[in-house]
Amino acid sequence: MAAAAAAAVGGPQPPQPELPAPGLALDKAATAAHLKAALSRPDNRAGAEELQALLERVLSAERPLAAAADGEEAAAAGGGGGPGAAEEEALEWCKCLLAGGGGYDEFCAAVRAYDPAALCGLVWTANFVAYRCRTCGISPCMSLCAECFHQGDHTGHDFNMFRSQAGGACDCGDSNVMRESGFCKRHQIKSSSNIPCVPKDLLMMSEFVLPRFIFCLIQYLREGYNEPAADVPSEKDLNKVLQLLEPQISFLEDLTKMGGAMRSVLTQVLTNQQNYKDLTSGLGENACAKKSHEKYLIALKSSGLTYPEDKLVYGLQEPSAGTSTLAVQGFAGATGTLGQLDSSDEEDQDGSQGLGKRKRVKLSSSTKDQSIMDVLKHKSFLEELLFWTIKYEFPQKMVTFLLNMLPDQEYKVAFTKTFVQHYAFIMKTLKKSHESDTMSNRIVHISVQLFSNEELARQVTEECQLLDIMVTVLLYMMESCLIKSELQDEENSLHVVVNCGEALLKNNTYWPLVSDFINILSHQSVAKRFLEDHGLLVTWMNFVSFFQGMNLNKRELNEHVEFESQTYYAAFAAELEACAQPMWGLLSHCKVRETQEYTRNVVRYCLEALQDWFDAINFVDEPAPNQVTFHLPLHRYYAMFLSKAVKCQELDLDSVLPDQEMLMKLMIHPLQIQASLAEIHSNMWVRNGLQIKGQAMTYVQSHFCNSMIDPDIYLLQVCASRLDPDYFISSVFERFKVVDLLTMASQHQNTVLDAEHERSMLEGALTFLVILLSLRLHLGMSDDEILRAEMVAQLCMNDRTHSSLLDLIPENPNPKSGIIPGSYSFESVLSAVADFKAPVFEPGGSMQQGMYTPKAEVWDQEFDPVMVILRTVYRRDVQSAMDRYTAFLKQSGKFPGNPWPPYKKRTTLHPSYKGLMRLLHCKTLHIVLFTLLYKILMDHQNLSEHVLCMVLYLIELGLENSAEEESDEEASVCGPERCHDSWFPGSNLVSNMRHFINYVRVRVPETAPEVKRDSPASTSSDSLSSLHSSRRPKVLQRENSGTAQVFSLVAERRKKFQEIINRSSSEANQVVRPKTSNKWSAPGSAPQLTTAILEIKESILSLLIKLHHKLSGKQNSYYPPWLDDIEILIQPEIPKYNHGDGITAVERILLKAALQSRMNKRIIEEICRKVTPPVPPKKITAAEKKTLDKEERRQKARERQQKLLAEFASRQKSFMETAMDVDSPENDIPMEIATAEPQVSEAVYDCVICGQSGPSSEDRPTGLVVLLQASSVLGQCRDNIEPKKLPITEEEQIYPWDTCAAVHDVRLSLLQRYFKDSSCLLAVSIGWEGGVYVQTCGHTLHIDCHKSYMESLRNDQVLQGFSVDKGEFTCPLCRQFANSVLPCYPGSNVESNLWQRPSNKSIQDLIKEVEELQGRPGAFPSETNLSKEMESVMKDIKNTTQKKYRDYSKTPGSPDNDFLFMYSVARTNLELELIHRGGNLCSGGASTAGKRSCLNQLFHVLALHMRLYSIDSEYNPWRKLTQLVEEMNSQQGNEEQQPEVPILYHDVTSLLLIQILMMPQPLRKDHFTCIVKVLFTLLYTQALVALSVKCNEEDRLAWKHTGALKKNACDAEKSYEVLLSFVISELSKGKLYHEEGTQECAMVSPIAWSPESMEKYLQDFCLPFLRITSLLQHHLFGEDLPSCQEEEEFSVLSSCLGLLPTFYQTEHPFISASCLDWPVPAFDIISQWCFEINSFTERHAEQGKALLIQESRWKLPHLLQLPENYNTIFQYYHRKTCSVCTKVPKDPAVCLVCGTFVCLKGLCCKQQSYCECVLHSQNCGAGTGIFLLINASVIIIIRGHRFCLWGSVYLDAHGEEDRDLRRGKPLYICKERYKVLEQQWISHTFDHINKRWGPHYNGL
Repeated sequence: MAAAAAAAVGGPQPPQPELPAPGLALDKAATAAHLKAALSRPDNRAGAEELQALLERVLSAERPLAAAADGEEAAAAGGGGGPGAAEEEALEWCKCLLAGGGGYDEFCAAVRAYDPAALCGLVWTANFVAYRCRTCGISPCMSLCAECFHQGDHTGHDFNMFRSQAGGACDCGDSNVMRESGFCKRHQIKSSSNIPCVPKDLLMMSEFVLPRFIFCLIQYLREGYNEPAADVPSEKDLNKVLQLLEPQISFLEDLTKMGGAMRSVLTQVLTNQQNYKDLTSGLGENACAKKSHEKYLIALKSSGLTYPEDKLVYGLQEPSAGTSTLAVQGFAGATGTLGQLDSSDEEDQDGSQGLGKRKRVKLSSSTKDQSIMDVLKHKSFLEELLFWTIKYEFPQKMVTFLLNMLPDQEYKVAFTKTFVQHYAFIMKTLKKSHESDTMSNRIVHISVQLFSNEELARQVTEECQLLDIMVTVLLYMMESCLIKSELQDEENSLHVVVNCGEALLKNNTYWPLVSDFINILSHQSVAKRFLEDHGLLVTWMNFVSFFQGMNLNKRELNEHVEFESQTYYAAFAAELEACAQPMWGLLSHCKVRETQEYTRNVVRYCLEALQDWFDAINFVDEPAPNQVTFHLPLHRYYAMFLSKAVKCQELDLDSVLPDQEMLMKLMIHPLQIQASLAEIHSNMWVRNGLQIKGQAMTYVQSHFCNSMIDPDIYLLQVCASRLDPDYFISSVFERFKVVDLLTMASQHQNTVLDAEHERSMLEGALTFLVILLSLRLHLGMSDDEILRAEMVAQLCMNDRTHSSLLDLIPENPNPKSGIIPGSYSFESVLSAVADFKAPVFEPGGSMQQGMYTPKAEVWDQEFDPVMVILRTVYRRDVQSAMDRYTAFLKQSGKFPGNPWPPYKKRTTLHPSYKGLMRLLHCKTLHIVLFTLLYKILMDHQNLSEHVLCMVLYLIELGLENSAEEESDEEASVCGPERCHDSWFPGSNLVSNMRHFINYVRVRVPETAPEVKRDSPASTSSDSLSSLHSSRRPKVLQRENSGTAQVFSLVAERRKKFQEIINRSSSEANQVVRPKTSNKWSAPGSAPQLTTAILEIKESILSLLIKLHHKLSGKQNSYYPPWLDDIEILIQPEIPKYNHGDGITAVERILLKAALQSRMNKRIIEEICRKVTPPVPPKKITAAEKKTLDKEERRQKARERQQKLLAEFASRQKSFMETAMDVDSPENDIPMEIATAEPQVSEAVYDCVICGQSGPSSEDRPTGLVVLLQASSVLGQCRDNIEPKKLPITEEEQIYPWDTCAAVHDVRLSLLQRYFKDSSCLLAVSIGWEGGVYVQTCGHTLHIDCHKSYMESLRNDQVLQGFSVDKGEFTCPLCRQFANSVLPCYPGSNVESNLWQRPSNKSIQDLIKEVEELQGRPGAFPSETNLSKEMESVMKDIKNTTQKKYRDYSKTPGSPDNDFLFMYSVARTNLELELIHRGGNLCSGGASTAGKRSCLNQLFHVLALHMRLYSIDSEYNPWRKLTQLVEEMNSQQGNEEQQPEVPILYHDVTSLLLIQILMMPQPLRKDHFTCIVKVLFTLLYTQALVALSVKCNEEDRLAWKHTGALKKNACDAEKSYEVLLSFVISELSKGKLYHEEGTQECAMVSPIAWSPESMEKYLQDFCLPFLRITSLLQHHLFGEDLPSCQEEEEFSVLSSCLGLLPTFYQTEHPFISASCLDWPVPAFDIISQWCFEINSFTERHAEQGKALLIQESRWKLPHLLQLPENYNTIFQYYHRKTCSVCTKVPKDPAVCLVCGTFVCLKGLCCKQQSYCECVLHSQNCGAGTGIFLLINASVIIIIRGHRFCLWGSVYLDAHGEEDRDLRRGKPLYICKERYKVLEQQWISHTFDHINKRWGPHYNGL
């Protein structure tokens, strides 16, 4: 290989072996065959040499890199073809050589035949859609390609589809990762036995060629790599090299796909150490090889992986054997090199007080770590290939090649070991990378394939020290970003923490390494090794301690913090991923007794690390004020392992707990966090900005809570259960800073808290105690109970969807694994506690999801406010839960008022934690409870209801958890007398409740009211003597000192701490330093405090009874229930006490107290017997009066406001009602009256802007608010009932030629081919596609008001969502979207009978009048405001649709076009209204749109403009309909000119609109009827003609005959038989029927026509016309439509239109012909009409026939029918290529109207700056598009220039959408939603119902 290269470099060229010169075109195949033969001989040395020489020449000819670098010189050496050609050539050679002279493709096929395909191993990259089945997976990372998934059987399994983030590989066939039952059909059979052995000569050439080929690749990589300069990122150069190498790597990749046989050859090549040594050692005389080897060494050195003898970087001696011993001990794989202690890693230049260095040295002192970090020696191609893959930052192609090889078992092991060997190097490269995200994904793509396999992971752990390497690498990685911790003792702290602002943490760069670590810890065998290895545990705790106390928050006390750093999320993510998840991984292996040892190890090293930490931060007993860190991973590790030990391993808790002093230290920081949470919620941290609230929320958020707040609370529970309860309680109140508040005095001074925060901090402290004492998550609840409690709490806050529940319920195991703990139990618990509410629709159009809501019995028995408080991220959720609870109680009639949170019974405590309950029975707590009850009763400091609620809750908890028998415990006076002994004698709550306290000595400010009173004489302030009160009840025989002392919580706590310290350590004197900062040091320190003695004379029981009176507002309201019903004491669970307010709670507590002891019962009775003296009225101070007045004033203001609002609402309501009724067609019947008529009363309109009412006038016209939109809905009608299905296979296609629009288009173009253009344009209607639909909300406004309204909108930029420049606005009253104003024609409401009187004129007279009126030219009215508006609205209507939907004439801009367009607008609106009514008029009455119809006004505008174009009377169709032409032959004369359209080809409905719009408005009823009658005759004739064409020759002859017989009967003109026979005989004169050749027979319908079926055919033919006409009559004359049955629709409509003679008898069956009223003799006019047809069919019989048969019965339009299961759509479309650009679109979408497949946002299919979806919406829906986004399952609506996300019509089994397919669960069609979508499409209400619109700028 080196020969040509040497020439290129300029070295001497070795002599070429006997081979033809490179210039000669070699016959490759022949050479290859020759070589193969030579090599097959037994002595093949010659052949081998020949091959080597050939390869050397061929492969070295391709030196693209050198060529790129050295320009012409190299190109010349490369054989002249330029680098590209040489490369191609080389690859061709290789292929030929491999095939040994045969064809390469045959060779591939031959090799594939020997593939024992047991594994799939398909490798994919990011964004690939794969599947994961939890039922079949052994490893949580298991994944399957779509093909294997669908081929396997996973029905009923827990699977989901997902979009791969980092790439992956298919595990089908790998039984280490998944169960065999889940394998697909292809990989089930272990087929290795039947595969024949590979013939030796097949792959012989490969074994020779491939080593050279791979070496060549490596040389490229060496040469292409240039060490990046200092700061310049060198991605560009690297990418250039990689692009050049693309074909080579692809070639290798193709080889791997040839199957197992080829893969094993490649494995041999890649792992063979001898080959590698021979080719790459760089020894020998070859200069080029030397150079390449030097480059390799430089690259090694620059990676910090140096050869030891630095002086000789370029010297190539092997290191001497003596120096390598050091490394051998450390690292088995790295013999032969020495780890250089290179502790100054590149990142260490920051020199932060030498800190990183100091830590680093400690860690790097062992050679072991060092060798892990620094030594690399490559011994095979595989190793060097991986090295370069890492150097080049994991190019995707290389990664895929390396992964494609994995199905080969031998390779898999070798590769895994190589990967581990390079692990440290990977970390270093990752840290330096600029593209760390992409690189992370690629790393994980590889590692997840290697480490998910337990067997492999175990092997590598044993042989390559995988765990050591991983932990060391992680440690090194974090060391680069350590800073000094400022927690506690800022100056002297020795602790270092990670800096969360560093990119490493902010960008989650550590993620791939941590994820690998978590992955291998999920294997039991690996985790056990970890837990047994003490050294590793120490190192790991060292790592965890880097996170202990990170992201410290300091409370800002003066001004707001300048810069709110957002690093906190990085900190939470780091603790969760790097600390908590490995912890959960380890915990999952500590489930049984046998694993006790592991727990002991972890706990031991954890405590050591904690002790080190306390020492490092100089912590004694007082936390530094105003600081908090939420990150205490060491505490949490300790807590979680303790919990596991007790719950699963039956360890004795005390055996793993430290001494008391350590426990006291342990509890401080978690407690500090709880207090800080309360401070943050009390807004004390408001100057730190929003981010501190963010931290408080993240700490309790569902993904973090089980790794953060739960372990903290559990640890506090453990400490509380083992420490002195008085000490613990006083610590709590001190941390919450409310000690000073707990005084009997009415005033106090708080030195550490502002008054406004006191109440909420006190609430916080009490709530915390309640949570601490009632939470049982880690204290004895089973997993199922926990799940149930979590679920109930979430459901009580709000109804939840299934997926949000899954998300909100903290998972127990490692959350990365994606396995939900017992997802089966999840479903069963869910169905036990909740009811499913199916998704419903609100008329507003907002889509509901399927929701779960708590069952009634859950509210009744399981609602747990404590759990809710613990789990709420937002405080409002607690309120929401209470509101829902209140609603439930009201609804079920259990409690009418405002209830208090219910008290819930707790599960039993695990015996290890019994000590926790001592908190409830300690005097300190009782003093606090007593004090608070007293303060609430006396109304001090407006304490809230919440405080009382919590106090009562604590008392109740105490009663529930009291000692079994209440013993008269005198033994408690063992220790020295403490001051709280003067309050209560014992520590049992039950007995302390009845203890009366007579006097209390308090310290109060001198200003307090208490000071003024004289204290009882005998009580002196110095002696706390026993003052016996005679008023004490005789029951209490016990002595007690009558005056309770001043009680200082803090002093108590200090004393306790001192005692414990003294007990536990002899050097107590140096431990407790007198603290200068201590604000509570001595009780009397504040000079302004003085001592007063209060007379109290209460016990807790008496306070409770008085409280009952106070709450109920009645004297003596409490009466002991057991006096009436002694049963109550025996059977205490009484439902009436379960729910209620404070009164109920007090009653419940008193009942429980009475139950617990007879004495209590007696005392309660005694207290109740003494009629309680009325509570003295409080003296109200002036200040208090002021606040009371304020309250009263506020209350009154509130009431006033309510009254005003109510009044306003009622006014608005009546206004809305009148506004809606304005101009409803019922009232303003014909508003248009000719000026000659007397004006009776004008129509009056309200303007919704200025509020004035009045008529619309010429100068100040009023208009209707309208929305004009182009619509193609009509064009989508088809003639078959079955809706079209969305195509989901290549075979299914949708062809648009049977749509209404297509049929009409074909008809018009056919007419235009043969007839005169102007006449064609009057014979049809357009607007089936792109017709203009006009709708209104019914509100009116003055047009000048509207103009100023638009001006104001234009200046107000806030209202986006519509474009004011395009004339869009929202109705000022109802906010409905609109874009124009339709002027109301000034007219009067003359009584309708004036115009509807039946006239007695004959039809002939009326016909003449009509003709005259049409003949009058319509002059446009004078230039008034009204006429201007009429013109502008007409312009708006025209501009609404695109030009192509308006211009159908052959001569552009001809007036006929406008004429056609205008009457078609009327047609479109009538047809659409008909569709909205369901396609027929059977329902009658005003339609839904009726009340708000604007057709009347629209007709005016159209008529006004149509009258400008008068049709020449010559051409007026009216003539042809009502007059006989004298000489028929005259038309034949002008042959050269195109003829007019024969009248029978005219569309009758279009004629109707033309006739009516050509009349002067207002129209008279009798004229209308006359026009209808005349047109009906034409229509009926058309029906007969069509019928005659449809039937066959025999039928025709028969009918011709029967009809002819009756021709002379009196009613011959009204008999269809006669008329039909006449039509047939007339048309037989022409060639119409002659064409019936052979092909016609196929068309002939086999139906035998009976008279009934003929009658039905004729009626069906005429019905569409009658419906439109009736609608028109309803709108013009305001007549109601009668309702009827479907079968009688024809007769009802025809009589309503006046077609039926009034005397018509209904007995005999109805005959449509009886409606005929011929204006001229029927047979004459018919023969005239038929003559036109005959003269046309002379020349064009075929077309003549096609034009006669019109499809009259269109079915209602529908969207495409969608398949039941979304997967069928997804699988077909997400890989489908776009027909325009033939690529697979990134965002594919499909149109739900016509099924077209489009690229959403695809630039590939952009045309003139319009992206494909927008373009399609214009072509398919005239601006309205409905697209299903395949990758998101969402429907997007495009309407003009705006778009909105509509929602999804596919829901999962729980009734939820899955937007973006994030969850990937199976989705099923929701028929109701699809119906709603279709309804909105048909009714054109997208704009009104969907609220969130945005502009799409043509980019969709």
